[in-house]
Amino acid sequence: MLLISIAAVLPALLLLLFVYRQDSIPEPRNIVVKGLIFGGLATFASTLISTPFFNLGLFVNEPETVGEAIKTAFFGAAIPEECAKLFMLWLLLRHNPYFDEKYDGIVYAASVGLGFAAFENLLYVISAGAGWFSVAVSRAFLAIPGHFAFAVMMGYYYSLYHFYGSDAPTGTKTKVLLVPILLHGTYDSICFISDLNAAWSGVLTLVLLYFCIRMFKATRAKIISEAEKNREENEFWRNSAPDDEEPDDQ
Repeated sequence: MLLISIAAVLPALLLLLFVYRQDSIPEPRNIVVKGLIFGGLATFASTLISTPFFNLGLFVNEPETVGEAIKTAFFGAAIPEECAKLFMLWLLLRHNPYFDEKYDGIVYAASVGLGFAAFENLLYVISAGAGWFSVAVSRAFLAIPGHFAFAVMMGYYYSLYHFYGSDAPTGTKTKVLLVPILLHGTYDSICFISDLNAAWSGVLTLVLLYFCIRMFKATRAKIISEAEKNREENEFWRNSAPDDEEPDDQ
């Protein structure tokens, strides 16, 4: 059981470590760990949204058509899960005095998103029984990076709106939730549609892999770019501080 648990959660923790180590002034570890816990709780919170959607007939548990697959991807997964993650991110940051740099939003959103991914992955891997290893490997290369990308984009737009408000680019406030939902819904739509027809499965698996690679590359570039901007800003303020005055540290 220990080996299965490690295989399930390690990919998420490694991605979070990558994000965390890019921060020039690292966030308090206890708050980052708290974000992981909040992400795990988001798996339960999401059912408070998905259950009413299901009762309203907005999606089915076992889609049989392309239309049903897309509705299930969005109303059964993307919308409830990203809403729950955003709520948990808001809880984490609303009274957080260390949220004082734009890159911090990416760190905290990644902690919540990857906490969600780790807990969800653990459930999938354990339920796979004897086939746990193949499930762990496939999800390590697809589902975990997917949740990682959704979270980083949420954190990027969350920070942008938090620090710039009405001066942020048009649509920033909407993109905090809309972009993760669209990415998540597209990912799950491809997954669900591939299960409908064996002839489509191979092709759509390649499409899904390509989609995840593109998402991961774009996400990695965004992280590196924002981290570099963060370092440059910190260096600027250090150089601008009077000789007898130390710049504020977290």
